[in-house]
Amino acid sequence: MENKWFLLMVRDDFKGGKITLEKALKLLEKLDIQCNTIHVKYIFKDNDRLKQGRITIEEFRTIYRIITYREEIIEIFNTYSENRKILLEKNLVEFLMREQYTLDFNKSIASEIIQKYEPIEEVKQAHQMSFEGFRRYMDSSECLLFDNKCDHVYQDMTHPLTDYFISSSHNTYLISDQLWGPSDLWGYISALVKGCRCLEIDCWDGSQNEPVVYHGYTFTSKLLFKTVIQAINKYAFLASEYPVVLSLENHCSPSQQEVMADSLLATFGDALLSYTLDNFSDRLPSPEALKFKILVRNKKIGTLHETLERKGSDMHGKVEEFEEEEEIEQEEDGSGAKEPEPVGDFQDDLAKEEQLKRVVGIPLFRKKKITKIKISMALSDLVIYTKVEKFKSFHHSHLYQQFNESNSIGESQARKLTKLAAREFILHTRRFITRVYPKALRADSSNFNPQEFWNVGCQMVALNFQTPGVPMDLQNGKFLDNGCSGYVLKPRFLRDKKTKFNPHKVQIDSNPLTLTIRLISGIQLPPSYQNKADTLVIVEIFGVPNDQMKQQSRVIKKNAFNPRWNETFTFVIQVPELALIRFVAENQGLIAGNEFLGQYTLPVLCMNRGYRRVPLFSKMGESLEPASLFIYVWYIR
Repeated sequence: MENKWFLLMVRDDFKGGKITLEKALKLLEKLDIQCNTIHVKYIFKDNDRLKQGRITIEEFRTIYRIITYREEIIEIFNTYSENRKILLEKNLVEFLMREQYTLDFNKSIASEIIQKYEPIEEVKQAHQMSFEGFRRYMDSSECLLFDNKCDHVYQDMTHPLTDYFISSSHNTYLISDQLWGPSDLWGYISALVKGCRCLEIDCWDGSQNEPVVYHGYTFTSKLLFKTVIQAINKYAFLASEYPVVLSLENHCSPSQQEVMADSLLATFGDALLSYTLDNFSDRLPSPEALKFKILVRNKKIGTLHETLERKGSDMHGKVEEFEEEEEIEQEEDGSGAKEPEPVGDFQDDLAKEEQLKRVVGIPLFRKKKITKIKISMALSDLVIYTKVEKFKSFHHSHLYQQFNESNSIGESQARKLTKLAAREFILHTRRFITRVYPKALRADSSNFNPQEFWNVGCQMVALNFQTPGVPMDLQNGKFLDNGCSGYVLKPRFLRDKKTKFNPHKVQIDSNPLTLTIRLISGIQLPPSYQNKADTLVIVEIFGVPNDQMKQQSRVIKKNAFNPRWNETFTFVIQVPELALIRFVAENQGLIAGNEFLGQYTLPVLCMNRGYRRVPLFSKMGESLEPASLFIYVWYIR
């Protein structure tokens, strides 16, 4: 039956005799077979018996069988087929309920799957499924590891902005290093396309009264400010309809700040939020209330109430000056600075208030200087809910910080605070938007691990989007959730004002998740030399410190095309709400280290159970389809 179908599909392509590699690839595409061109070239070469670069219909059938043959899928099919040839509709129903955990199941789902994936017409009409159809279903998007309920906005978007993790970038204009590399609009475009919702713009005085964007005091190239915001305006809401925050690193003179204000108003028009929303005069609005809005994050003169009283007035030419204590961060690397000793548990706020004030108020900086800053009132009045306020201590913020004021904290200082006062950090981020940015020593645009700051509820953990690696894999994986909208609702324990959560201490009343992953096989992994990679897979959990763990498979020698592992890994995850899981395929290297082949990262709670396909992505985050892993997932709580 399947042979008859196959010959019917391909015979016309062989009317002229043999076909070339190029035609063979097109014929595979016609048959809806995804394949890696390099793999096909090796298989074509091995099956071209006369070595003429042209193959017969029988040789093509052999190539087709090699590419589509999946012993592991055959085993599953045979388990549920009554005659090892056909799945009846009731057999498919049983498979979906027992293996794929389709809990909200109805019989029509099985019928729809048959109609969608069964290629043999007479089998489809009989409401049955051949192995060819079953294999196509198992290779489809419906059997991906990522739960499709997380593929759209499903979370409550009516909480205040402080209740969300917000996809954020650092020095968004850079596409290379921090000292010499070019500034490019592509940095903003690519970040927005990925769902980034907080962009950084470093603004400096330019010639002819035109502000420019670049990394000050370096040799990076310059962009016109107006060109940058025009690009942002074009791409701001392509990936997400939720608000975009423009975090201005403002070094401009008052006159050029006025130019910036005029450009922002002219470019964004009504999308620029320059007033408080109804019902949100004394509290932060939600992403839902701010749909399709642009927010300016910058220093601001005076209170929000004073700004509203000036509404409608012409602020051009009006400048305010204030003194700011500028702090030069004492880096941990080679600075000789002694890290303060951690102090005890901070569970009892009132009893240990003096101790807390001492800890969170410790001098984390060595050098200070007073700077007089002039702010254009025209630009200042465009800052509504995202005023930048210098962080001094948690105690100071608790007493004096206003709801619309946010902090930017360097990674070194933030890391010390996570270690010394994690719970106080969480209580702070519950009330105020907090942005963490890379330290100045990262001239190569490297990134820190964002997980440690998500663990204490930091909303804007800003990374260099242009730099591939584990931190950006985690960033991309985390914001797969909630429809790639750039906003992910924080777990309840990071939003509750009475929280006792501390990422460094496992709670007795925690609700851990036991996760079992059976790594079955690999599918057309990115090939190394002559398709002979020595392949292995690492499965790693990122989360609170006690949940950081990884396990590695054995090495399958000289097989990147269809390696079989059949190994089982088990993880007990104490805080699954914060956990990410990362799958990495590598080619074992004995001298130069392992070669990266592909990876996939996603939130643990966004995983489907059952037989699932794990798509692989390159270092730069590009899809490597059809390269993937085939696994079985089971978890209980």
